[in-house]
Amino acid sequence: MGKSTDMARAKARRLKGMIKESDGIALENERLKAEGRKEQAEARHAEALARASRAASGR
Repeated sequence: MGKSTDMARAKARRLKGMIKESDGIALENERLKAEGRKEQAEARHAEALARASRAASGR
């Protein structure tokens, strides 16, 4: 996949995590909040990898 695609997917996944976390807060569901936070952390990691890959390629 292209680097732009990787970044877009990571951002979309982070947004999905934010929505899960906010749903967990609204529903007072600790499991859902934790899933959302985990998904956001994984997405931030994927974004960092995409940024590093883009920087290494000189773009």
